Amino acid sequence: MTALDLVRAELAFAGCDGWCYAELIDRPGTGLGIGQDVPVVVASMYKLHLMVAACRAAAAGTLDLTQRVTITPNEHTPGPTGFALFADDVEVSIRDLVRMMITVSDNTAAEAVQRLLPAGALDETLLALDLQTTVIRGGVRAQQQLTISELGARDWQDAAHLLATDPATDQVHAYDPAYVSHSTARALCQLMRAIWTNTASDPQQCAFMREVLGQQIWPHRIASGFPLASTAVAGKTGTIGRIRAETAVVQPDGEPPVVVCVVTRAARADAALPTVDTAIGRIARLLVNEIRTGAQL
Repeated sequence: MTALDLVRAELAFAGCDGWCYAELIDRPGTGLGIGQDVPVVVASMYKLHLMVAACRAAAAGTLDLTQRVTITPNEHTPGPTGFALFADDVEVSIRDLVRMMITVSDNTAAEAVQRLLPAGALDETLLALDLQTTVIRGGVRAQQQLTISELGARDWQDAAHLLATDPATDQVHAYDPAYVSHSTARALCQLMRAIWTNTASDPQQCAFMREVLGQQIWPHRIASGFPLASTAVAGKTGTIGRIRAETAVVQPDGEPPVVVCVVTRAARADAALPTVDTAIGRIARLLVNEIRTGAQL
């Protein structure tokens, strides 16, 4: 069986559809994948694009990442992590809003960063990095409101419960790339490659982005497929309902980095899909090992 045959077997065992891609950072266009040019829902991986836009604005002098802002409870965007759990006002720099947005996928931080971006900064970023297949439609709050309205839910907690448990929610717009922020596995890898090659912004800002991506706390997807004692993994997850995904850079000790993206859509709704999460790590390892073997690393 080929590596891609094994990837398909992993997807079948986990009970999900999947789209994936991997390539060496320094050899763009020489990777392999399945459905790597098919539009996919990015979920919280859109926060990668927000981070790059903020850092490009900082490099251009139009956004001061050290500026301090106050986040109040009435500004919270629902989410299981970060400032949404806080009872009191918090004063924080924009730089650390970016850090929270990536490391714990803080929805409130992401909404704040998006509000603080200079006008047109996000569109300029997509254009400058030639991300032609990427569309960012609003932020987390807009997506939540769309889903709440479509499901007739009381609030986001109710909507999230329905997405996670009700088979009848399979056709909601949250799962349709045409209605929400979307990209492709290849384009998500392209964005990460730009960060690793200092072309997403200036070297100082790219170093900051690499640092923050390396601080992401979630070990249950791509990182689960690698021996972390000898492999560095830096990435960003995305999750909504049946969608489980991650884009990451994987670097075994003494070897060049490989960028990999895995996006899945489970056949069944469930709040926890550990088999799918594990499959994402196993698929990433299959792809990365195939790239390493082909490059004779």
